[in-house]
Amino acid sequence: MVLVSISRKIVFNVPSLLPEAPGTPVVRSSDTELVDRPSDDVPERERGADGRKLAMLVDVSQALTGTLNLQAGLYGVLEVLQRHCGALRGAITLLEEESGLLVVEAALGYPRPAGRVRYRMGEGVTGMVAQSGVPTVVPRVSREPRFLHRAASRGQREEEITFICVPVTLDGGTIGTLAIEERYLNGRVAERTVHALRIAAGMIAQALRIQRLVDQERRQLVEENTQLKQELRERYDFSHIIGNSGPMRRVFEQVSQVVDTAATVLVRGESGTGKELIAHALHHHSPRAGKPFIRVNCAALPETLVESELFGYERGAFTGALARRKGRFELADGGTLFLDEIGELSPSTQAKLLRVIQEREFERLGGTATIPVDVRLITATSKNLERAQAEGTFREDLYYRLNVFTICVPPLRERKSDILLLADHFVEKYARLHGRSIKRISTPAIDMLVSYHWPGNVRELENTIERAILVADGDVIHGHHLSPTLQTAEGSGTVVTGSLGEAVAAFESNLIQDALKTTRGNRARAARFLSTTERIINYKIRRYGIDPHRFRD
Repeated sequence: MVLVSISRKIVFNVPSLLPEAPGTPVVRSSDTELVDRPSDDVPERERGADGRKLAMLVDVSQALTGTLNLQAGLYGVLEVLQRHCGALRGAITLLEEESGLLVVEAALGYPRPAGRVRYRMGEGVTGMVAQSGVPTVVPRVSREPRFLHRAASRGQREEEITFICVPVTLDGGTIGTLAIEERYLNGRVAERTVHALRIAAGMIAQALRIQRLVDQERRQLVEENTQLKQELRERYDFSHIIGNSGPMRRVFEQVSQVVDTAATVLVRGESGTGKELIAHALHHHSPRAGKPFIRVNCAALPETLVESELFGYERGAFTGALARRKGRFELADGGTLFLDEIGELSPSTQAKLLRVIQEREFERLGGTATIPVDVRLITATSKNLERAQAEGTFREDLYYRLNVFTICVPPLRERKSDILLLADHFVEKYARLHGRSIKRISTPAIDMLVSYHWPGNVRELENTIERAILVADGDVIHGHHLSPTLQTAEGSGTVVTGSLGEAVAAFESNLIQDALKTTRGNRARAARFLSTTERIINYKIRRYGIDPHRFRD
């Protein structure tokens, strides 16, 4: 039997809900007429049928919007059609972008197939509807040769059925189909069912649009999250902790020993040595890297707020506590909690912290419920905890709980060989940040950096280089660009006690070394650079004991 197209307009009492333009043709078998009734001669039972169809569409909308799982919503739509339209079976196919095939995403009433049923575009009635974008009615499936019976064989259909299939269109293209099977009744098909299915298909299309937008946003968030985690991991990679001196190599060895464990770590060192950087590296290279890293500066919090910040509080625990608030321990559950300047905690807070470390549980301020936590604790201090114990300001039992694995970060004055590495790193960092073309540090300026005792450690060096970047008027940082502290002889311990001739000789030696550094140890080029002769340069090199070979690399 051949399927033909008819151009007769199907009448529906709610034309504003139709997703397609009026007059869309419906493909049908030539031996069956669609029921058309003028709107001014509709019996009372027909109006009741329209009310039921509207109720069905409301249920379809609720099925799609009542869940975040699209497939569950599609099954809900089929259940609504089964309940309201008396459908024996129903199926929804969607176009698979990778293969270009129509795949049955939801089916109701069919025997469970061995695999997902697929159709090529134009294959069978379903493929034809998807390709043409025109609703199709097959009044008697047994007489239609193009009906493929893939979801259910002919023998599994006990009675004659009518197959109705409508396209699911989005942005002018077909993305799937919606089909139901009804009992064949006297060769007549209710046109309201076709129109109701078209509206339901429009609702499915909008649900698919929302689902695609949500999936796209979710993918973007996952990609951004992955990228941010990778950036954090790279930022706090051990290779970015600059230093190759003996004390720093010992620090790296200690970090590698404890990084894969959950042991409590105490990082000790003067202010500005990079204790927090060590803590970040310990977390981002540990098995807890995907969990929270919560930092608390105990010295920056008033004594009255430390307890509520660490353990949280219940509503009404004190004046102003209008709602429950989680503490830092609870926020860090599963991850790492970094307590900086742990030596500044009050004795009462120390006692409560000791209990949390021992029992791995605590109570919020003003609450009675015990909250278990799984937190790796990393603490840091620039305070002499042994002296604090002797003075009675730090609990001895807490000290032994925190001192499981100690990492001592050396001050900058004990790692002089790292000063130039750190300075070059900060020059590159802040030149890029401030848009300056600073290329190097002059030899006299390097001598000033190495000679200084750096009471503020790496933090002071970083601030000094940033200031020099801002005040430099060329592409080289000279000694007069450094902070006044470095240029004060008393402050740096570099008081000149020699004669004027010695000072001039020192300046001349520095000038020649700077020229040799520029020319990679080439004495002839250095002489031209200083507008003098190579003989004079060689004489000065011998006089001041300068080794040009060390500048070749």
